[in-house]
Amino acid sequence: NLAGRANDHFLLQFGYTDWAGKPDSIKTKGFSRSFNVYFMFDFPFKSNPRLSVALGPGIASDHILFDETYVAIKDVNRTLEFRDQSDTNHFKKTKLNTTYLEVPLELRYVSNPMNSDNSFKFAFGIKGGTLISAHTRNVDLENKNDASLNEYTMKEKSKRYFNTTRIVGTARVGFGHFTVYGSYQLTSLFKEGASADIKPWSIGPPLSGL
Repeated sequence: NLAGRANDHFLLQFGYTDWAGKPDSIKTKGFSRSFNVYFMFDFPFKSNPRLSVALGPGIASDHILFDETYVAIKDVNRTLEFRDQSDTNHFKKTKLNTTYLEVPLELRYVSNPMNSDNSFKFAFGIKGGTLISAHTRNVDLENKNDASLNEYTMKEKSKRYFNTTRIVGTARVGFGHFTVYGSYQLTSLFKEGASADIKPWSIGPPLSGL
């Protein structure tokens, strides 16, 4: 009887993220990161309880950091401009945040289905999501010599240049509550013609349980 068993019904993922297909003209820096939370329903196979299918809702967010770059998401141009401001006034910190409502679907394997908290496990799958927010956060204006001009925060919000639907391939492997996950976005981050064909990816150590 596997009813009510613990098998990663709750997933909390925190990891490093970057953009595949990013041109040299887009200057990111530092530890760009992703943060995801999912609550999933797990359905074991009757013929082989080591295998199961899981799905459920969640929230996923990516936080990309830029180096002396203005991300013009509020402009009305056809293409999104990543404006190099290294030789003029610029913000000390610039971050682009995208947040999605998602539903992941996983095919799972666990070596001990009666005690998944103390067994080897892996999973691979796919998740679909819809964009619910895209905004930039710019902190502390500096001159070209990095001297402070004004300490304030400027936020801009717009989904104009972004694909509002995304599909992401996923994989996890580990033991007990601790696994390593990886993901790669199969659809382009931006609308066709709005920017380069950029596809985010991430990797990190999720925490799972329940």
